Amino acid sequence: MTDIQDMLPDVTVADSAGNALNLAALSGPFVLYFYPKADTPGCTNEAKDFTELAAEFAALNCPVYGMSKDKPAKLAKFAAKYALDVNLLSDELSDATEQMGAWVEKSMYGKLYMGIDRSTYLIGKDGKVAQVWRKVKVKAHAAEVLAAAKAIG
Repeated sequence: MTDIQDMLPDVTVADSAGNALNLAALSGPFVLYFYPKADTPGCTNEAKDFTELAAEFAALNCPVYGMSKDKPAKLAKFAAKYALDVNLLSDELSDATEQMGAWVEKSMYGKLYMGIDRSTYLIGKDGKVAQVWRKVKVKAHAAEVLAAAKAIG
């Protein structure tokens, strides 16, 4: 499980165009948030909230990446449908999701299953995790992450 002061795992994921992107090679600061599934209500609202604040994140040179297990084509469609201004990443094999601790046991109507824990990581200029939010509630979360990004400079 990735925690504060950890480096991101050396795993490769794909962006919405299918291009390979290695998490450990990204330079900070940046935001990496995990969400369960594109084009579902909570995930759409979260992506829209980060999009509304995209200019403020850009002013901090702090890109925002959202990651799910969705295929790149689905992510591209999701981004186009809602005019999202976040970088959507695909972790189809769950490498990053599992290594970072976002793949967890969940329960719905008494049934246990594995799924993505809505979580967010703020990565500092040094490439280390500066802050972690787990079991995220969507409302006002993007603004909270922006405030933390401003605080780390």
